Amino acid sequence: MWHLLSLDAPTVAMLWTWFIARSNHIRLPTTAIIAMGLAVWMLYAADRLLDARLASADADLERRHYFHRDRQRQFLAGIVSASLALGLLLPGLAAESIHLYLILGAMLFAYFILIHAGSTSLDDQPRRMPKELAVGVFFSAATFIPTVARQPAIRLALLPAAFLFAFVCSLNCLFIYAWEHAAVVSIAHPATRLALGHLKELTIVAALFGCCFAVLSHGSWAVPLACTTAATLLMLLHLNRRHLDPTTLRAAADLCLLTPILFVPFLQRL
Repeated sequence: MWHLLSLDAPTVAMLWTWFIARSNHIRLPTTAIIAMGLAVWMLYAADRLLDARLASADADLERRHYFHRDRQRQFLAGIVSASLALGLLLPGLAAESIHLYLILGAMLFAYFILIHAGSTSLDDQPRRMPKELAVGVFFSAATFIPTVARQPAIRLALLPAAFLFAFVCSLNCLFIYAWEHAAVVSIAHPATRLALGHLKELTIVAALFGCCFAVLSHGSWAVPLACTTAATLLMLLHLNRRHLDPTTLRAAADLCLLTPILFVPFLQRL
């Protein structure tokens, strides 16, 4: 239900937003964390509802799509309620955060239009943009914004960690695509097909880069090490994927991104 209710991505987003800030000695207000969760839930629920509208034209939908389609009214009511709550929280956010989120939001809106506008089948979407790669970039940018908005001086220093987290988020999406669409990889965007053909190598690169970055970062080890752990867990999950049903496997992929929990005790000592 954590996955079917679209609560997995918001949980990951809130945890990483807090974790990135805390590992850089920044304490975010609770409102910033809650606002992140609400915004991400709205986006993921809306994306699944938009995908579910194609059910009559494409039977190759996953359980999460049917779950959202069958409860469309409840999810729409939830999105409206979440948007109202988010509006109430906005005045409590840092002005620079809002400015950066507006820029990211405009890019995300253009992405939604590109992916969904005019689509008559889910098969249309992969050809327009490498969705699995774009999601990683947007997700990482959103979680790093609260930190860089409060300490602009560390933006350049955080770029490697931001790229690494985006890489791991994209790996998460790529593994899920490989599991759910193994028979139709040929319809994927060329960039996605290339990445799918080298998933194991890319995961090893991400894990090794995270280890090296953690060793050489002079104190900022937490984020790269959490990324390395997440990449390793995704690979282990991939190797044991045949032992899990599709919905559980999909939820477990997002569970692999909750690795910051493992490092919380160490952060408390910083």
